[in-house]
Amino acid sequence: MGVQFDQPLALLLFIPAAVFIYWTIWSAQRLTGFRKAAAVVIRSLIVILLIMVTAGMRPYAEYEHRDIVFVSDRSASMQAGTALGEWIVSALETKDPADRAAVVSYGLQAMVERTLSAEPASTFPFRAAVNDSFSHAASGLQLGASLLQGGGRLILLSDGEDNVGDLLKQGKRLAEQGIIVDVVTYPAAERMDAAVDSLTVPASLKLGEKFTLEITVQSTISGEAELRLYEDNREKAVETVVLERGENRFALQSVATEPGIHRYRAEINAAEDEQAANNAAYAFSRVDGPPKVLIVEGQSGSSANITQALKASLIPYELILPEQLPAELADYAGYDSIILHNVPATRIAGGPMKHLETAVRDYGIGLMMLGGEDSYGLGGYFKTPVERALPVHMELQGRRQLPSLALILVIDKSGSMQGGNMELAKEAALRTVELMRDQDTVGVVAFDGSPWWVIEPVKLTERDAVNNAIQGIQADGGTEIYPAVSTALNRMLDVEAERKHIILLTDGQSAGNSGYQKLTNTMVEEQITMSTVAVGDGSDTALLSRLAEQAKGRYYFTNDQSTIPAIFSREAVMMSRTYIVENRFTPVLGSAGGWRYLFEGGVPAVDAYVATTAKDTAESVLVTPMGDPLLARWQFGSGRSVAWTSDAQGKWAGDWTQWPEFPEVLVQWVKWTFPQFTSDPYQISAQQSGQDTMLEFQATGASDSTIPSISSVITDELGSRLVVEPLPAGGGSYTATLPAAAPGVYMAQIREHTEDTVAGSPDDDDKAQEFESAVTTGFVVPYSPEYKLTPEDGIARLKQLAELTGGRVLAADRPEEAFGIPAESSREWLDISRLLLLASLILWLLDIAVRRLSLPWDRIGAWFALLFRRQGRLAREGPAAGTDVLARLQNSKSRSVRLPGRTEEHGRTTEAQRDTVRQQSGLHKTAQAGMPNPNPEPKSEPKSKLKPEFKPEPKPKRDSTADEPSADDKSGSSTMNRLLAAKKRGRP
Repeated sequence: MGVQFDQPLALLLFIPAAVFIYWTIWSAQRLTGFRKAAAVVIRSLIVILLIMVTAGMRPYAEYEHRDIVFVSDRSASMQAGTALGEWIVSALETKDPADRAAVVSYGLQAMVERTLSAEPASTFPFRAAVNDSFSHAASGLQLGASLLQGGGRLILLSDGEDNVGDLLKQGKRLAEQGIIVDVVTYPAAERMDAAVDSLTVPASLKLGEKFTLEITVQSTISGEAELRLYEDNREKAVETVVLERGENRFALQSVATEPGIHRYRAEINAAEDEQAANNAAYAFSRVDGPPKVLIVEGQSGSSANITQALKASLIPYELILPEQLPAELADYAGYDSIILHNVPATRIAGGPMKHLETAVRDYGIGLMMLGGEDSYGLGGYFKTPVERALPVHMELQGRRQLPSLALILVIDKSGSMQGGNMELAKEAALRTVELMRDQDTVGVVAFDGSPWWVIEPVKLTERDAVNNAIQGIQADGGTEIYPAVSTALNRMLDVEAERKHIILLTDGQSAGNSGYQKLTNTMVEEQITMSTVAVGDGSDTALLSRLAEQAKGRYYFTNDQSTIPAIFSREAVMMSRTYIVENRFTPVLGSAGGWRYLFEGGVPAVDAYVATTAKDTAESVLVTPMGDPLLARWQFGSGRSVAWTSDAQGKWAGDWTQWPEFPEVLVQWVKWTFPQFTSDPYQISAQQSGQDTMLEFQATGASDSTIPSISSVITDELGSRLVVEPLPAGGGSYTATLPAAAPGVYMAQIREHTEDTVAGSPDDDDKAQEFESAVTTGFVVPYSPEYKLTPEDGIARLKQLAELTGGRVLAADRPEEAFGIPAESSREWLDISRLLLLASLILWLLDIAVRRLSLPWDRIGAWFALLFRRQGRLAREGPAAGTDVLARLQNSKSRSVRLPGRTEEHGRTTEAQRDTVRQQSGLHKTAQAGMPNPNPEPKSEPKSKLKPEFKPEPKPKRDSTADEPSADDKSGSSTMNRLLAAKKRGRP
């Protein structure tokens, strides 16, 4: 045992402390006897304790032990598995009881499996969840070092194939801290594996150019395997190849047939392959060629006017139906502009609908919508991604007197609607409610085996209540259509509205199919229409089609549940029919901008169009007499879009289609939407840093003086997007971090901003966003280097680490060597600062009590003195004396009498009262003999004759004279009474 002071100079405080103690003795003049001594001692102890706390007094005990932290590699390349835990347990069995051990495991991140402890372990399962796709040994060593307390060493169990951080640099830091690292080497186990190491394609190609794709495969397998090549997720080639152990090279020939950016993926599949994470490699290439237009027509053969105009201008095009829109985002990169010609939203699946928006906003691809009866609001585009990309809103905003509407939605809530169908049905109902006005009436009937009102027909003044009721629909039960339709019809008969409509949605079949004719006849008589929506092949399509026909409504069938909201929106708009404005007029030139020259010779008349509302930042080039946009354009993100609200077939705009200038005018609209790319593209390189990917953007021909500010929108193969703000790094380069990126090809749309242009938010869909220039390119994120079959020499690196820190290279079959090192002498410190402070606090309270409380301190002191004397006598005389004293004390207790004189009013006995009682009871002399009297009285007999020791005396005999106080007693009593009276007069 020993004591150490962290701040030894603080012990000099004892010098002023001595002065303080002397002053305490001098200033305590009003205190006497034991009270004074107690006050001085207590204050001295307080000062001493506080000085000890200030000096940082710490007692310690010295002992010998070993502290070891085991750092275990749990990345995917380690094949040891449970053997690591068994090695650690075997090592722990050889330690001394005082030795302590901790365990840290790591993959990408390090985790503590066991804190530093002397407890043994019979088994050791690893429980921490680590990302085994990477190996970050440096983080494991750093965490292990933090667990050591004043010495110790680390034991690293690994194959040395770390791919994150710098292991040797971390070793240097540990060596500077005096921490030794031993290593247990595990050679990387050879597994049956075939890995695509690289895929190489030319970065830039010309349309029609032949090129070679070079594929490198590393393999530990000898035998046949299947090599597949994909272009934009479409299988392009399949070959059976023969693999040899080691490096294998293959070459496939292809032709660039489509312009744009294309993604390539090479995959190897071998029967004996044990690791699938490294079976694919990725690449991309840009194919340059003339601009190409994709025409999506709602009715086959209806786009003749468009195709003839593009042919005359030698612009290549592709003509498809809505259902043929590409499902992959990368496929849209092959087009410069996309035309939606009278296409209803109900025929565009959810994926392509989102891709159209992304293609315009993020990759600068143009978009044009040409009108007709299935376009804009009539086509169900309200609240869709396409509406966000267009320069017009689908709803009419407060300029027309629309007829009052009443709509009842009859929604199947049977068990078959659970999941996506039910959620999309609710979204469709909510979207329909949003389209309607406050004066309109809406009701919702949900049905399974029987109908029930979700919300009875009400005016839409309380939209929140209606929306909350719709959100609460839950799917369960069977399907019975007739009662639900009958309930909706009967209630609709009581509703007052100019137009009444019912929408029935179901994915099943009703048990009974009779009696519907009577319902539909009533609907026709009461001018109530009903449309039906059949979801999936399990629905009763024949019944629903017949009901819609009989009730003068429309029938929809869909296998794509994502189109349900668009169907409901279309129906809500179709109810009014005021969206189609049929009135011959001549358009008025609005904000024509650069298109003004197109209409210098005049503008043909128009017979009809679909009413829309121009967005705030859109340019209304041609305007109708009612103020509606006929031709509008705007910038949306990186791309441009155009809206023509009349048709292109000639039914509504016959004068336009017959106008000789129309083909050229139409082509100029299309060309305006083409991507506006800069001539100086950027190159992006990607380098993995753990789970994140570090991106470097290199601008061609840029210098630090001319470098612009850029932003980038990055999109993966699934269409997920992320906006990054690269930071300048000098020399025309920028850097950014892409967090947690999965392997694959990523497309990046890079936007340049100068001081005159401000970057708009990519998610601000209703505002135009301007950029100085933009370019679309791509980059590849490979699979983790943890799965590569061309590792570095990890064993040599581990040995170098051990040498760097002065450690040992331990054998994997000799765990007993772990604790085979000399023990270190350590001190176990005891922090008593809190105890000293607590003792100081208690003594401070005692100091206040001694100085402030009016207690019989001299008698208390006498009792303390008596106690100490008895303790000393017991120590000298041994156990027999102690027994004798105890017997005398018990004897004295049995002879004692209860003293009267307890003051009831104040709950305490005064000294004067006690003296009086002693005199009256004949015990006064006994008290004087036992202890000092604080108020001595003059006696005729000298006090020196009294013995100082207390000895029990026989109980005095009472006689007749005992009741009469003596003269001395009277005198003392009189004096005491006067003092008590004075004290009472001094009280308030």
